[in-house]
Amino acid sequence: MCTLEKLGNLFILIITGEDQHRLNPARIDAIRSALDRVRADPGSHSSSALITTAQGKFFSNGFDLDWAHSSPDRFGLMSSKLRALIIELLCFPMPTIAAVTGHASAAGFLLALAYDYVLMRKDRGFLYMSETDIGLKIPSSAMALIKSKIGDPMTRRDVILKAAKITGQEAVERKIVHGGYDSAEETLKGAISLGEELAKRGWDGQVYSQNRMSLFKDVLDEYDGKNTNKVLSKI
Repeated sequence: MCTLEKLGNLFILIITGEDQHRLNPARIDAIRSALDRVRADPGSHSSSALITTAQGKFFSNGFDLDWAHSSPDRFGLMSSKLRALIIELLCFPMPTIAAVTGHASAAGFLLALAYDYVLMRKDRGFLYMSETDIGLKIPSSAMALIKSKIGDPMTRRDVILKAAKITGQEAVERKIVHGGYDSAEETLKGAISLGEELAKRGWDGQVYSQNRMSLFKDVLDEYDGKNTNKVLSKI
């Protein structure tokens, strides 16, 4: 469901599979296991950066609703695991970059927003919060993340209330993402270049993590402070 590669001081996590990379407990657990391996690397807490990307036309098409609908308890489990993953990324001890080379919808959009930097291909794919279209309420924790990462109120209105499908070019213009590229390959190259630039700064990972946590304290509080403490015990 995902692979982890190391390129110099960069860790590259690739979401894999022939599906739409929907987020179910197994896939979320696989991503978190890869993050554990990054933290366990002897050189991971200084002069490093994490890049996450995906194979194929989807970064992630959101929650695995077919899996969740088969049992009333499954949606809650899936949501809890995503919250823990987002907390982990907001506490991660190095700069993080999402190289969005395909569609990122709903929970997949939130996953991308949990990274420090988001780069996106411009020739295909879009960002899409589908909840208003499909009749689901967006939880306050997700709203807090969106507000912290999308500064313009009119853009937030379009993303949430209009359920707009934002292309890579629009995402650059609206300052949702930090850079747009003409292909998946160029997007990943851009992420590697940015990762190398950040890793050269030689920042202490724990200091970086603590500063990010202070910056996004309101978001972490919405995502549950107790879970934040559990994540911190691993750093």
